[in-house]
Amino acid sequence: MNEVLRQERKFLISLSQRTRFEGQLDALLHQDQHNTDLLQGGYRVRSLYFDTLNDRDFYAKIDGVEQRRKLRLRIYHPEDETAFLEMKQKQGANQLKRSLPVSREDAEQLIQGNYKPLLHYREDFAAECYAILNREHYRPKTVVEYRRKAYVLPENSIRITLDSDIQANEFRYDIFDPQLALAPALDPWKTILEVKYNHFLLTYVRDIIRSCNQSELSVSKYCMARRIGLRYTEFY
Repeated sequence: MNEVLRQERKFLISLSQRTRFEGQLDALLHQDQHNTDLLQGGYRVRSLYFDTLNDRDFYAKIDGVEQRRKLRLRIYHPEDETAFLEMKQKQGANQLKRSLPVSREDAEQLIQGNYKPLLHYREDFAAECYAILNREHYRPKTVVEYRRKAYVLPENSIRITLDSDIQANEFRYDIFDPQLALAPALDPWKTILEVKYNHFLLTYVRDIIRSCNQSELSVSKYCMARRIGLRYTEFY
């Protein structure tokens, strides 16, 4: 199991801002090892988010509840043989993210709402997820996919990501489906810039993002996707 505790900030930036930031980041930071397709803007991320029957985690984020969480199943390609069950928890100014690799077969069971395969894993985190998913009646809610370009610095575990082409599907949950239909969840000309770090940002990194302070975001990609689906449901 992987566990990361760090601060996180998000900004919504324009195409012109992205072009400027990307040039600065290319020059000053290290490319993430997963940035294999730089011509296409990095790599794909696809996640299935779970929530309670009454969408408690969604509304906790919208209402700004201090202690909240997100549960998701993540892959990077439909042909992946391993998925990652992840839980993000807000703890004051920090975000705690824990991640458990699970087999494709077990992930397919989780997608169907069968959480028993988690009992076969030795990690305490697997047992914790099993208890939460069952006791609090979590169900798959939406798939979110986007293209990510990431940069890293070892100092203070700094990680900066540029996420674009954000799409979602609230009606089919098979993240392994290569033909999964997806609809835009954000203006395609916009990018979400995420800055994650421990303790503090290095001065030159802080200077790079200072110009986008006015566009800081509080809403997650999950909430963006759910808002579209909820509006559609209300309309019909």
